[in-house]
Amino acid sequence: MSRVAAALLLAGGAVLAGCGALGPFPTAPRVAQPGQPAGARVAICYNTLTTPLAKVQAEAQSECAAGTVPEPVDTDWHLQNCPLLLPARASFVCTPRK
Repeated sequence: MSRVAAALLLAGGAVLAGCGALGPFPTAPRVAQPGQPAGARVAICYNTLTTPLAKVQAEAQSECAAGTVPEPVDTDWHLQNCPLLLPARASFVCTPRK
């Protein structure tokens, strides 16, 4: 194997390994759609293949105010607010704890 081929193989492996290195992060929430509950909204960008939903929920909880719980209302993949490696945007409404 030539040095160039080995370098390309190593670089390709590093890129693929780095795809899971980005964790979920907050972003601008989607505008409320008709029929969705009212309240403060938060949104999280994440990768649907590598991020467990519990981690997305925990990130949303950290963005909601104290005494509220995030209720999922929408998920989209429009890539206007999230990067290519984290294409899903989950929107939540922060509702008071019961």
